[in-house]
Parts: sequence; C-alpha cells; structure tokens
Amino acid sequence: MTPRGLLPFRFCALLGLAVLLFASCGRQVSAPPAGPGPTTVAEEPPEAPARHTPPAIDIELHDARKWADRTLESLTLEEKVGQLMMPILIGDFAPEGSRASLRARAMVEQHHVGGIIISVGSPTEVAAKLNWLQSLSGLPLLVGSDLEAGAGFRFDGVVHAPTNIWLGGATRFPALMALGAAGEPGLAYETGRVTALEARAIGVHVPFAPVLDVNNNPENPVINVRSFGEDPEQVATLGAAFVKGLQDHGVIATAKHFPGHGDTGVDSHLALPVIRVSRERMDSVELLPFRRAVDAGLGAIMTAHITVPEITGATTPATLAPAVLTHLLRDQMGFDGLVFTDAMDMAAVDRMFGRGEAAVRAIEAGADVILMPPDLAAARQGIVAAVRSGRLTEDRIDRSVLSLLHAKEKLGLHRKRTVDIDRVRRVVGVPSHLSVAREVASRSITVLKDERDLIPLLGTPGASVYSVTYRRQNDLRAGRSFNAGLSETYRRLRTVSVNPGTTDAEYDDILARAGTMNLTIVSLHVGVRTASGSVALPAPALRFVKRLARQGRPSIVVTFGNPYLLSEFPEVGTYLTAWSGVPVAERAAADAILGRIGVTGRAPTRIGGFGIGAGLRIPARRETPGN
Repeated sequence: MTPRGLLPFRFCALLGLAVLLFASCGRQVSAPPAGPGPTTVAEEPPEAPARHTPPAIDIELHDARKWADRTLESLTLEEKVGQLMMPILIGDFAPEGSRASLRARAMVEQHHVGGIIISVGSPTEVAAKLNWLQSLSGLPLLVGSDLEAGAGFRFDGVVHAPTNIWLGGATRFPALMALGAAGEPGLAYETGRVTALEARAIGVHVPFAPVLDVNNNPENPVINVRSFGEDPEQVATLGAAFVKGLQDHGVIATAKHFPGHGDTGVDSHLALPVIRVSRERMDSVELLPFRRAVDAGLGAIMTAHITVPEITGATTPATLAPAVLTHLLRDQMGFDGLVFTDAMDMAAVDRMFGRGEAAVRAIEAGADVILMPPDLAAARQGIVAAVRSGRLTEDRIDRSVLSLLHAKEKLGLHRKRTVDIDRVRRVVGVPSHLSVAREVASRSITVLKDERDLIPLLGTPGASVYSVTYRRQNDLRAGRSFNAGLSETYRRLRTVSVNPGTTDAEYDDILARAGTMNLTIVSLHVGVRTASGSVALPAPALRFVKRLARQGRPSIVVTFGNPYLLSEFPEVGTYLTAWSGVPVAERAAADAILGRIGVTGRAPTRIGGFGIGAGLRIPARRETPGN
C-alpha cells in the first residue's frame, strides 16, 4: 500500500533520479517494455490507477515499474478481493435505470469486480454493453466468455420469435469433436484464430476454450462433442494448435476442465462426479492434453468440479483441492498462468459449502479467479474475513491480483479498454471467417454406416423425400439450413418437426406417411446437456427410429449433436453424424448426402461398435444431380 500524507523514500529517490536523467539526456525516460504479450497495442499514455494514487505529483512518467505493480500498491484489501471476482452478465439491452442496468453497475461500482463473464447477445449489443461497463470501472475489466466453438457459440442465434427471423451474429463453428473428425491441426489453429479476432473485436479477452477433456465415456452428459475426441494424443495435438491460434491473435486461451472431466457419466451442474482412476492412467490420458497445452504457452486453465480421490485422498472437488491446483498443476506441471474456477454456482460445489466458504477454499487451493459466484457479496466478504482472521495472507491475495493485472497489461487494457463499435461489423461474422467454419464442417462429416449405398443420393428432383426433424421446442433454427439444402434438389420435400413431447400416436402418423415416400431422412438434434442431464432420445422417438429402420423403405439417420445415439438403434442402415446442429454443419450434411462434397470425416471416438478412425470415404459426384 502507498503511505498517505508523506512521500515515501523510494518515491523521492525515483524523483531525484528522474531530474538527473532529464538534465543529462534532455528527454523523457521511458519505462522498459512489458515483455511479449498476446497482442500488440498502440503506444498511448497508460491510464493512471483509479484510486489512492498520491495526488501531489504525477510519478507516472518517472516510475520504471510496470503498470500492474504500481496499480497493486494503490488498492485496498477490499478492492484487491474484488479483482478476483468474475460474475456473469447477459449481453442483453439494458436501458439506464432498468434492473439489469442497476445490477451491472453495482458489480463494477460497488463490488469493484476485476472482470465479467458475458453470455448471449448480438455482437454489437455486447460490445456496446462492455464499453459502458469499462467506462464505469476504476480499473480495466478482464472479460471472459464461453467461446468453445467460436464467438458465435455465445453471440449468434438471435432469433426474432414472432417472425422466426434470424438477426445475424458472430461466426459459429461446429463442436470441437468435428475438428477431431477432420483431424487437421491447421483447421484447429484457424478456428482459434477466427475466434480470437472476433472475440477481441467484441471486447472479450478470455474465450474459455479449448476443452481439453478426453471424452472416453460415451455416457458423458456434459462434455461429449465439446471434446476433440477420445484419443489423448489427438486431443493434445489439436488442443495445442487451437491454443496457439487463439494466443497468436490477442486473447488468453483457457484449457478446461482441469484435471480432466471426460470419464464420467455425471453432470457436474447437477452433482459431483467422481473420477476413480490411478495416477498413472491420469498421466497418460487426462493430463496429457493439459501438459501439451502448458508446453505451448497456455495462458489460463479452468478447474473441474470433479473429485479425483487418487490425487486428493478425499472427495474434495478439484476446484477446492490444493493437491490438484497447487501441488499438481503449479508445482509438478510448472503452470504459471491464470487459474479460473469453473462456475461456482454449479451444484457440485454450491451444495457442499457456504458461498463465502467455497470462495475461500478455492483461493486456498490455488485459484486466481472466482467465476460466477452465486452470491457476489458473500464471496467477497468471505475472502476479506479470511485475510483479516489470518486464515489467508494478504500476500496470497496479492499474488493472484498481480497475475490478473499483468494479464490486463499484456493485453493492452491499461492503454485502451474499449472497442470500436464500427469495427465489429468489419471483423465479426465476415465471409472469410464463415468460410473457415464451412471448411471445418465439410471436412468433419462422418458416415459410419451405409448398408444400401444410399449416399450420395441420385438427386432426382421429382423424388418424394420426407425430412423428420427432432428438436427441442425452443430450438427455432434446428433443421432450417439442412432442409434448405435438401430442398434445392428435392422440389417435393416434405418436412415435419417432432420434439420431446411428441406421442407414439403422432409418430404412427409420421411412420405411415414415410411408408409412401421414396426416402425418409431423420435428423436428430440431441444436445450435449439438457435440464435433466440427459443426452438420449425419449422412448417414443427411439421407438420411431427403430420402426422406421425395420420398415424396409430407404432411410437415413443424421445426428446433429450426440453421435453416440447409434448404439440405441443398431438396426439403422445409413448413419451420418455432423457433430452439432449449427447452420454450417447442417448445410454440410445436406451437401454430403447429395454428393456436392466428398465425405472424409473419421470418428475421433468409439461409437456404437465402431472404433476410433472409422468412417466411409465417399467421393463427391462428378456431375450435378438431376442432369
């Protein structure tokens, strides 16, 4: 802390040195560069610390220490603890005086948070909201967002419900398992590059990506296609390329969920998963991708709300375990970047401890940032009280705060914290970025079965084709791009949507109509995680798929999400997976079925009796269907 009222001896010495240098050199002495960082920034005068700076003399020009070091000395304990907090905000329009506006303002002005995790909204609205928040904050805010599959993972899909019109958004890539199916590190790098450029344009500095969990449990309801796949070596290779693509273009990559969330059938949003494997197995499987990412210069890691008794010797969640975050991650693996907790409002942690106590334990374990505390005031007060009681030292708090301030400095936020709103439309969602997403989607399409050699289809324009789309009721875009791609060839395309509430009687009617068609295509939009934690089809939908396969008429099943569904209906003759239901993946699936593109994807995980690397190679048609 800088003493008030008297100039410290160190300051007087610095002032004297500065006068001497001015006299001898006749020019201003510049501070040494801050060292390599993830972005290049314009040389503008840095912002002065917001509070408790000695008012009499501006030492900014004469103090050779970094901005982060100077700023740390200016903060009170309460302000330091505020820097460790990263609550969540929605990127909605928040008029001045509204509840949403007052809540956001309180986070910054009353709780002095060091960062915000922003979720869901249109790119320009989010950028404007973040600029407003940055203008309110005494110190620059570090902004994070879950951008696992591109900036469009959170800033896309805005639909005007009354008209069902899509209002545009950022570039959204297929799920990471699509990159595993494509198997090309160059595409992983490009995905990271595009994500970084769009994130920074919007005002996001920490896209919480990539997911480095090895998905070796097909029953996993929370990771699934969010992982690159099941082979630890491939996950490590693609993950390191993704990290480099992100950090070469100005953001902090965040590998998650440490020490590995793949081998579980329990959703940590709902309960505490237990990973019961030996340390040797963890070293060769779960930890391998994280080690490779650390070697590639990884900037941050997010913890997993899982328990690993082999490491902790107890049922303590990894997020709250010093044995995981300090002894394993810091001491043994040599990681020196930022450690973010996973969302602290998840049941795996929130049900076990009081909200202040959980935050204290996370800091004790070695975390730097408390992400999404369910009670922001309780988290801050708990940590402050722990310092004042002697349970935590202020030096421990200072280490995390200084790491955060150094990260902000390397990002250039001490010089410019806001973004140019006009630039958003020139960077976000532009055609060159969309073409990268399309290439990932096209290279990832995987056909595991085609017993009747249906693919590529003949593409006779007059054929009667029936497209049955299974989707959640609120998933307004599901099937839109896929059916649009089919209808370009099939003028008589008939479509119907079903959902978790569709009954056996309704499926009977659909099955009867399918019996009159030349071809029925069933597309299954089964997400990674639902409110119940299920990644399976409800019984009526499952029975329908089985009955359709046994009907004998030509049919194709396409999964736009959970690829492991094949094990539920092995009688299906033609099975294709596009890994996720984003528009580029839907269009790629339609193009593959019709032979507009070749099929080259290989399964990066075991699926329904097929091993890693399975997948039919099907060339594109040489002539236009229908000619």
